[in-house]
Amino acid sequence: MTDVVLKTVHGEPSLCISNDSVTAWMTLRGNHIAPVTFHSAAGDISPYSLAPWVSGENPDRDAVLDVLRGDFWCLPFGEQPNGPTHGESASEPWTPVRITPTEAHVRLNFNDNNSQIDKIVSVREGQSALFQEFSISGLDGDFPYGTHPILDLSTFPAGTARISVGQLRWASVVTGIFSDPALGEHQILAEGATFENLAAVPAADGGSVDLSHYPSAVAHEDLVMLTQAGDSHGFAWTAVSVPGYVWLALKNVQDFPSTLLWVSNGGRTQSPWDGAHVGRLGVEDVCSYFHRGLEESRKNHLSHLGIATTKPFTAHQKTTLRTVQAVVPTGQDFGKVVAVETPRDGIIRIMDEQGQSHDAKIDWQFVLRQS
Repeated sequence: MTDVVLKTVHGEPSLCISNDSVTAWMTLRGNHIAPVTFHSAAGDISPYSLAPWVSGENPDRDAVLDVLRGDFWCLPFGEQPNGPTHGESASEPWTPVRITPTEAHVRLNFNDNNSQIDKIVSVREGQSALFQEFSISGLDGDFPYGTHPILDLSTFPAGTARISVGQLRWASVVTGIFSDPALGEHQILAEGATFENLAAVPAADGGSVDLSHYPSAVAHEDLVMLTQAGDSHGFAWTAVSVPGYVWLALKNVQDFPSTLLWVSNGGRTQSPWDGAHVGRLGVEDVCSYFHRGLEESRKNHLSHLGIATTKPFTAHQKTTLRTVQAVVPTGQDFGKVVAVETPRDGIIRIMDEQGQSHDAKIDWQFVLRQS
């Protein structure tokens, strides 16, 4: 397809889809989605991160890190023995298949096997949301995968953002060292510690850290994994509430059993981070064992808990996965989300700890549909 209009955004050739509700830019390299602007009566909201460096400045930088912004698709999720971190899907150029004003269909053919991914990103009139569909075909074997949205909360004072999830089944700090002091990195959470509440995550110094409020007052780089029960249909959610709006990730726990929270608050001082990647929060819906990659995820470390860390793919069968990322405008005093309800088709209701609620037009059933 040769008639796609591209614009260089933050150093990367990008295409745009938009309507009265959302404007989203998507890179071709790695197909990272950002900036994304949600249009509301109270003003525009742009929650996604752009790295504090610009693509192309360093030709030796890994592609996924060079492009780093917004949300991107990872297959496999994390490291792999013979390929880039987070897979070719996060670093190689995608080919436009069909682009309309409100929908982008792009495709990636893997170099090391005969598989391909078709990714469709769309916006819908009157819905302040991004709808993403990933169709994988020709892939054979057990693989981890996931989304990788990164929010930029650096403009908010420490502790302003409130993070919450649906009913937790299991939660843990990443096993082993996540931030290596030898590289100029700093983590504050206790390696491999399990917990039941984001407000009391075990710390390396023997105390606890409140991860339900962010940004942190100290510089650190940490990772936790949260597994939800989901409702009777498998519907689950993660919410980040700030004055004026709530950002939501909606999913089916059968497809995305867990969510990784990547807390990136100036805890990496080496290049290109230089301590400048602050107030960023990755909210990554995954089927993976933390970020540990292909080999560790295939070891099924959590099988005794009934938590999948890979999904079996069959070469002759297409697999389709779907996610929704949305923004719900609220008042300045709306608090931490304690419930996301689905009172009827096409409507979600968010409720905060003070009993306030907001309804929004969002096709939440999208994440539950099977191809």
